[in-house]
Amino acid sequence: MVSIRDLARYTGFSSATISRVLNNDPTMCVSEGARATILEAARALNYVPNRGRQVKKRPPVHIAIVEMLTPTEQLWDHYYLFLRNFALQSCLEAATNVSLLFEKEGVYPSLKASPPDGILAIGIFSPKQIKALTAVSPNVVFLDSSPDELRFDSVVLNFKLGVENALDYLLSQGHRRIGFLGPVQKLDALKRPAPEIRRQVFVDYMKSHQLYDERLLFDTKLTHAEMMEAMTLLSGRLKEMDPPTAFLAYNEATAYAAYDTCRRLGLRIPQDVSLISFDNTPANLFLHLPLTSINTQMAYMAETAVKLLLDRIHSPLDPPHKIIVPPTLIRRDSVLEL
Repeated sequence: MVSIRDLARYTGFSSATISRVLNNDPTMCVSEGARATILEAARALNYVPNRGRQVKKRPPVHIAIVEMLTPTEQLWDHYYLFLRNFALQSCLEAATNVSLLFEKEGVYPSLKASPPDGILAIGIFSPKQIKALTAVSPNVVFLDSSPDELRFDSVVLNFKLGVENALDYLLSQGHRRIGFLGPVQKLDALKRPAPEIRRQVFVDYMKSHQLYDERLLFDTKLTHAEMMEAMTLLSGRLKEMDPPTAFLAYNEATAYAAYDTCRRLGLRIPQDVSLISFDNTPANLFLHLPLTSINTQMAYMAETAVKLLLDRIHSPLDPPHKIIVPPTLIRRDSVLEL
């Protein structure tokens, strides 16, 4: 009777590879040529599998999702709320077990009975937090940040391209007096204070086109409370000056606040001032006037991060990958051609 060892000697493949191919192991990565060679050898040698021995099925992969923002903070920053939901959807579509991981006193407690095979970290994390995450699992993929390209897989957005696309469009519509709404500083990929990248790209772009006016930069801070206070200051400044013909908001939460501020001042969008937002979450479509937006490809980013994590779990020795996703401009009626 022909055994798997006989097939191994005949084909040159290992017994383990042959066994997994013959049992249609879904986690087995093998070329179609190798698979055909093994199956043809089994047919030629009249291999009959031992049905008395059951192949033990592997349990589903367990992915833990950890987030930068708390659930309360996500109520005013819909980007991370939707990013998390798209990640959960991708995990379920990949037939994985999925759980949420929360920080507690500097560590990330996980269920000892079912430790995660890998962690999907959404947002930015400090070196201390990253060390705590790798103590739970060495397989960590970062979504929306890239703290260490030599150690971790990551999926990030090309912010520079997004800002330039938005400004190219505004210039094509005749706008030259363009304002920016966003914080001066934010946190970098390791949670250190750093210049906000969208604001910096805006400044560089406007200077290169001889259109830069420092008075049209409005610091909206980071937290929701600070942003609302900044909008009060914005109201006062807009009353005292010739307002810009268009605003670019660094995220959707800021765009919503600017939208309401302009309406309270009697400024019509887009007749009096045009408005472009970053993010383009589904919540945008519920506005009375959906905004022209830089689409950050949240669903694709989340799906790609989950795929990277599954690859990392199955091939932990492969070099890390950094995926930079290009955003796209979604044109709606919040921008008026001058």
